[in-house]
Amino acid sequence: MNTTPHGWNHAAPVATRSAGVPAPQAALERLRQRPRKPGEASFFYYDHHFQYNAVKVLPGEYFVTGENMVICTVLGSCIAACLWDRNLNIGGMNHFMLPEGDSNDVSGRYGSYAMEVLINEMIKLGARRESMQAKIFGGGQVMANFTTMNVGERNTDFVTQYLHTERIPIVSEDVLDIYPRKVVYFPMTGKAMVKRLAHAHPEALVEQERARGSAAQLAKTNAGGSVDLF
Repeated sequence: MNTTPHGWNHAAPVATRSAGVPAPQAALERLRQRPRKPGEASFFYYDHHFQYNAVKVLPGEYFVTGENMVICTVLGSCIAACLWDRNLNIGGMNHFMLPEGDSNDVSGRYGSYAMEVLINEMIKLGARRESMQAKIFGGGQVMANFTTMNVGERNTDFVTQYLHTERIPIVSEDVLDIYPRKVVYFPMTGKAMVKRLAHAHPEALVEQERARGSAAQLAKTNAGGSVDLF
């Protein structure tokens, strides 16, 4: 990856609006006023960094679109799965907290429901399973000494197995470790960017950097997918 003067690391270029172009307010208001489905994200804003309209996906929510905007979330031990249909340029993201809940609790907080909803909403827009690919994020052990439940590891194992069962390839991931993460997803292109945030046990970071010899190798990439750091 190449590092820019502003600290960005890019595996592929990011298309942004020209500096000084005003926010597309009409499109933003249209997003805010349209009816919401249960569990669909509804916090819309203009992202001045990327210069796109954006939606923030909170825990238990999802968002699917073919519009030229960004979808973002912040993760700890939770998982966000980002799906993209490579033929139709439709993408979506969910944010779940635990793998599975009570059978009577239908909630996007649980991966079993959140993944089903995300895939179904993609299909409703015309996407096909055979042309979908996934990028997954989160599952960090973000609290020191919080290892008993292994929530992040359980979430990561769940989403990996779920996507394998659905035959949706995971082309890129940034999971586990000790970091909270901010994820920004471009649903039209399938591009994802991730920023690792401050965490609760910096002493572990020091040891990891010594072992690795470099703090630059943060994003894991495979099968032709990319995860860029910002």
